[in-house]
Amino acid sequence: MLVKVYGAAVQGIDATIVTIEVNSSRGIKFFLVGLPDSAVKESHERIISALQVNGYKFPTCQIVVNMAPADIRKEGSAYDLPLAIGILASTQIVSSEKLSKYLIIGELSLDGSLQPIKGALPIAIRAREQGFEGFILPKQNAREAAVVNNLKVYGVENIKEVIEFFNNERELIPTHVNTREEFYSQQINFPFDFADVKGQENVKRALEVAAAGGHNLIMIGAPGSGKSMMAKRLPSILPPLSLAESLETTKIHSVAGKLEKNDSLIAIRPFRSPHHTISQVAMCGGGSNPQPGEISLAHNGILYADELPEFSKSTLEVLRQPLEDRKITISRSKYTIEYPCSLMFIASMNPCPCGYYNHPTKPCVCNPGQVQRYLNRISGPLLDRIDIQVEIVPVPFEKMAESAPGESSASIRERVIRARKIQEKRFANHPGIHCNAQMENRLLHQYAEPDAQGLELLRNAMNRLNLSARAYDRILKVARTIADLENSEKVLPHHLAEAISYRNLDRENWGG
Repeated sequence: MLVKVYGAAVQGIDATIVTIEVNSSRGIKFFLVGLPDSAVKESHERIISALQVNGYKFPTCQIVVNMAPADIRKEGSAYDLPLAIGILASTQIVSSEKLSKYLIIGELSLDGSLQPIKGALPIAIRAREQGFEGFILPKQNAREAAVVNNLKVYGVENIKEVIEFFNNERELIPTHVNTREEFYSQQINFPFDFADVKGQENVKRALEVAAAGGHNLIMIGAPGSGKSMMAKRLPSILPPLSLAESLETTKIHSVAGKLEKNDSLIAIRPFRSPHHTISQVAMCGGGSNPQPGEISLAHNGILYADELPEFSKSTLEVLRQPLEDRKITISRSKYTIEYPCSLMFIASMNPCPCGYYNHPTKPCVCNPGQVQRYLNRISGPLLDRIDIQVEIVPVPFEKMAESAPGESSASIRERVIRARKIQEKRFANHPGIHCNAQMENRLLHQYAEPDAQGLELLRNAMNRLNLSARAYDRILKVARTIADLENSEKVLPHHLAEAISYRNLDRENWGG
């Protein structure tokens, strides 16, 4: 008897429906075709054990299984459950009456219990698009998939529950998630607050400007001056995620298997801080089984690179194109996948190998050549893509001893949200552009054109600092954001002056 069961394969951050055709006939052999990988082929033994433990026998006849479309490679162990149900249905142990209404996915343990899978959210979205009535998957992933409305999501713990459901011997209870209520209730839960930061007003101002315009930023300062401390607090002043952004971000984390058990939607902008030993593939994505990299996991959030010069040069250089295009295309001989990576790149570094170059009290023991070689680990093209370069000096004792808290993240966030709303209104007719950092050249001339006095200021800065054309654009973008924070329609000279002051690494006194 021929039956069809429906599963799914994840490619990039989207899912494709896989039709599992099972035909039983006279004989004793088992055939599995349709480009399965080793993990799928090994499902045969897991299915036999799971059925035996739960009181069912694996059919003693010839079984041919085809996984269509046959040109897409089927990877992973998530096909165990649909394969098992298809085999039982082809031998009439399970009723095939309702099979066409449900998409089934899950990895089997030897005792028949189900293990969590990756990519439940994009699979649920595809199931709804294809008109399936319900989606059966492991209970651990049920809340993740249940954020998709107009689809019955059934979380199950054991294969026996699924068999009895299709034989009309058991009712499964669908999982319900109040998406909007949970999403908005979690948007204000931040572990860190800028009220804990003493002093460093100029750096806090730079971070506020960066958050308001979505700008990339690098902090240069001595060890212990508070670079990492302030970077970790940056998510608390960013504008909240929209539901659309949250859904896209959750899809990426779902595909990568990074969601916690019983999670639904990601409500807070991601903050990714990879170690400096990270490889190129881990940073940009890919691999034999394609996975999103750190730049995609930071989509709609922050990628923080602590001690930037310690990263390998090749790893840093792969960031150049994604920071500009806000997407990464992974091309290999067998596949081409595109992942989104619209993020804020935040970095921190010591000014020299010993860490005390330009320090107000401690002497630097490095010679000028060492300082220059240390800074040269970061290429000019990468630095050009960082809009704000700010120097941090250690906090004096008087500031550290103050008992009064600093300005809270909540009050800074209000100003950032107001500036972002101005930008949303400005770019309403420009799809794909949401903040000043994403402006193209034609939009710069339209919205950030300085007056005659501002142009003269820019000309002097360009000549003195020997800035590139890209750095010129970055200054205009940052100046536009500073103007938005002041609710100013025009970019004024003092906005440009502040933006130019955020180009610390372009100055002559850096690197000897």
